Formats: sequence, structure tokens, C-alpha cells
Amino acid sequence: MTRPSPKNKRLVAGVLVLASGLLLGAGGTGKTVTVQKTAGPAASAPPVAALPMVTVPIQKQTSSLRYMPAQHMQFDFSKKKDPFKPFLVVKPEAVAGSVKRVEKPLLPIHSFTLEQFRLIGVVADPKGNRAMVVDPSGKGYVLKVGMTIGRDEARITRIDTSGVEAVRQYRDEKGKAHKETARIPLQRNP
Repeated sequence: MTRPSPKNKRLVAGVLVLASGLLLGAGGTGKTVTVQKTAGPAASAPPVAALPMVTVPIQKQTSSLRYMPAQHMQFDFSKKKDPFKPFLVVKPEAVAGSVKRVEKPLLPIHSFTLEQFRLIGVVADPKGNRAMVVDPSGKGYVLKVGMTIGRDEARITRIDTSGVEAVRQYRDEKGKAHKETARIPLQRNP
């Protein structure tokens, strides 16, 4: 029997290292693989007796990543908040025997009665006249036809060079609706 040359020993060692590296680094199934040692290149080496079989365990999977099947993405907005609704909802308290009225935020122009406003100027314009009024605290407002003014929210119906007309709507104690026209005259300095 001939001795294997050092070149063949290095070749066998390289094949074993390569095979064990591939088997240990790949897979992740937890199975064992059987590898047969070879003596060298088959063409140049004479036949050698069969070498023993070596069992090498394969490394188990260490990642917890699981691939999910592709799904059609559909958004469900039923559980989301409406961005246009207010955070706090204030419910008006119902008083027995009273008519329900929707409470609007009180603007400064709605803080005074219609008679407390003074008309200080009118601007005539082809697109529509405008009026400048001043409340008792000295704050000025520019009015157009269709705006509301005063505590009772009188609607401006007409603006001319002599003054401003507004229509108030109110209900009497019987619940009947009434309309009343009020006028704010332009005060001229003598």
C-alpha cells in the first residue's frame, strides 16, 4: 500500500473543512448530514480503501423571521378618530319648558345690544356698501349686508348713506315669531 502524499492530505483536509463549513453554515433545519471522506482527486490517485463516514450536525435556525404571504393592503378607517370633529363636545342642558336653542360662540360684536352701536362711516362701493360701527368699548367693526350684529343677532338688510337697517327676529311668550326693523343712523357732526 502506498502512502498518501502531503499534497493529497492537504486536499482531503480542505475538502473536509469546506464541506463542514457549508453544512454548518447553511440549512437551519436541525437535521444531520452524512459526509464521506475522499482520499483525493479520482483521476490521479490510485484507488484507496473506503474511509469511514462522518456525521456532522447542521446548525439550527436562529432567526425568528417568518415570511408572510403577500396580502392586498386595505385601510380600515372605522376605528380612527374624525380629524374634523372637536375634541370636547359640550351638550347644552335642557331647561324644562324652554325652546332648545343652538348655542354659538359669543363674538364681541354679539356682546352688546343693537342700540349701543354707533355708526361712524359708510363706504359706497358698486360691489356693495359697507358700514363702520363702534361698540361702547371703542372697538370698531366693518359691516356688510347679511352679517349679524347685537345680542339678538339682528341681520343687516340695507346699508345706505343715511344709516344701516337691521332686522331682528324674536319669539314672544306664546312662541310666535316676530320681525322688527331697527335702524342705526349715521351721526353727523355739526
